[in-house]
Amino acid sequence: MVPISVLCNIVESGFVPLACKCTEHGGLLRIEIYEPASRRVELFISGVSTKQLTSVRAISDFIGELRTEMKAGRRAFAG
Repeated sequence: MVPISVLCNIVESGFVPLACKCTEHGGLLRIEIYEPASRRVELFISGVSTKQLTSVRAISDFIGELRTEMKAGRRAFAG
């Protein structure tokens, strides 16, 4: 299992040059991806379970899914 701090660090680094803030509460993640200069939110997700995010590969796939959602122009995605 990947520690939450490492998991969030990997997720946050996956969206450069955008900024990403990943926090955990009660075993669920809250992820906000935004443009640093304007603070415009590109994607906001809350209630993301960490149960499937047990390897670097799974986290990488998850980041890819989030990027796909962003390209589709969605502001929110419930996973």
